[in-house]
Amino acid sequence: MDGSEFGRMVRRWRDRVSPETVGVPAGGRRRATGLRREELAGLAGISADYLTRLEQGRSTSPSAQVVESLARALRLPDAERDLLHELAGHASPGHDVVPSRIPPSVQRLLDRLSYTPVAVYDAAGTLIVANTAYDALMGDTTTWRGIERNALWRNLLGPRSRVVLTPQECADLQARQVADLRLTVARYPADRNLGRLVNDLASHSPRFRELWESGESRPRFEPSRHKTIDHPAVGRITLDCDALVIAADDLRVLVYTAEPGTDGAERLALALVLGTQTLVE
Repeated sequence: MDGSEFGRMVRRWRDRVSPETVGVPAGGRRRATGLRREELAGLAGISADYLTRLEQGRSTSPSAQVVESLARALRLPDAERDLLHELAGHASPGHDVVPSRIPPSVQRLLDRLSYTPVAVYDAAGTLIVANTAYDALMGDTTTWRGIERNALWRNLLGPRSRVVLTPQECADLQARQVADLRLTVARYPADRNLGRLVNDLASHSPRFRELWESGESRPRFEPSRHKTIDHPAVGRITLDCDALVIAADDLRVLVYTAEPGTDGAERLALALVLGTQTLVE
């Protein structure tokens, strides 16, 4: 990897991205012509110190996940995204790996839903991006790293979610997620990261091994349902959760909304205000 060239390109592309295009408040006087380093780091889910080392060529081995996160935060078109992967010493993601790219049309959708809790997952159930409203509702996702970002891992082995589920609902959700992952493995048999995910889950979760070995088939997801979120400051909020599938890019977009004028809408609005303040602080 040519670390200096990788860093130069990231810096050059950072300078050309206006804060407004990525939902960052411009505010006050700015020395940077584009995004500040800490702004890009926040959008990509990495530390500002690590981004500094990458830009200065002092860190020369970013993972493919970090490269993809930077490409997404910089809104790079396909050709530049492929170049960034190549400069980092990675092959450009092809059709034989689980897609994690958010196309411009989906990004525009996310931009327009900035005040609605939205999260985007890949076909393996790994969180690609969540907006600020989602983090305000569900808890901060920006600190999640690696396997922590996988929904199945979190449901089997991670900390408790704010979504309220009965034991039976939790068991059914896990079964659906394992069945979905099995289908994903069949579609992307050459994806090494996907193979590592399955091995890690099998190594640490007896429940996963039981479901995986059963070969049980379930509907891949519930397209729409009510969910109750136990928010630490607002209490329980019942919302509609709609799952949108972006078939061409094999993405799942989860959108949380409430009917106007309902108790859920009022509680959601309060949760977003309180949560956004907490995230800013």
